[in-house]
Amino acid sequence: MNQHEQHPTPGVDDSGEPGGSTGKDPARPRVVLIGPPGAGKSTTGALLAERLGVVVHDTDAAVEAEAGRSISDIFLTAGESGFRALEKAAVAAALRDQRGVVALGGGAVLDPDTQSLLAGHQVIFLDVGIADAADRIGFNRSRPLLAVNPRATWVALMDARRPIYQRLGRLRVDTTGRSAEQVCDDILAWLRCPTTTEGRGDD
Repeated sequence: MNQHEQHPTPGVDDSGEPGGSTGKDPARPRVVLIGPPGAGKSTTGALLAERLGVVVHDTDAAVEAEAGRSISDIFLTAGESGFRALEKAAVAAALRDQRGVVALGGGAVLDPDTQSLLAGHQVIFLDVGIADAADRIGFNRSRPLLAVNPRATWVALMDARRPIYQRLGRLRVDTTGRSAEQVCDDILAWLRCPTTTEGRGDD
């Protein structure tokens, strides 16, 4: 994983407190959360946004709002390729227009153009083990890619996506067995002093 660049951190003021602006970076989301289903991106994103005093933007929710139907319905009628096209547009709009916390869907990082757009952003990889992921999301029908043999599918997807998550994430936080409050504490600590690529979740 790439080491952090030592430069002023968007979303952290000159005193090192989250919520400010260095004035040296273009306006952009303060934090972008990536990771597999069940890592806690939506829950962590909402709490992190509250603690930073900003808005959380979930790109899966944005896709559903734009399409006027659920992700499951989009997969059913337009297939995965149709969903990915909508997702790509939603992510690009979020990275361009949002100034708070942005939570991406698990597969959004697969698109090469999206990977390029994420360069330079405060991207945080939320990692998780399969047992915790299953407990959190239940591998239910609202997640089309996990509809058949969900545990084996989740493992296969994670094996394929992990290298991308690791390459894009400037910080990795393991959320396994940890509360959203603990995960947010790690993220806020890193925003104040971005000198490591690992959160304390491995302790």
